Amino acid sequence: MTLAEILPTLRQLPESEKRELVRLLADELCSGMNISPFEPFKTYFLPTPYNAFGAGAMLMQAR
Repeated sequence: MTLAEILPTLRQLPESEKRELVRLLADELCSGMNISPFEPFKTYFLPTPYNAFGAGAMLMQAR
């Protein structure tokens, strides 16, 4: 069955069932992919602008 064949039927679904269909399709796509590059229970360094006191001055100069 092609998308063109089922699209008219899908358009007739109530909004709640369309959302459920999108969720199911997204789950199906994601389950086959390893999209998370992170290792469980590992700590990662995440740089932030907090306590970077020269960052504001550098941003003002970049204007």
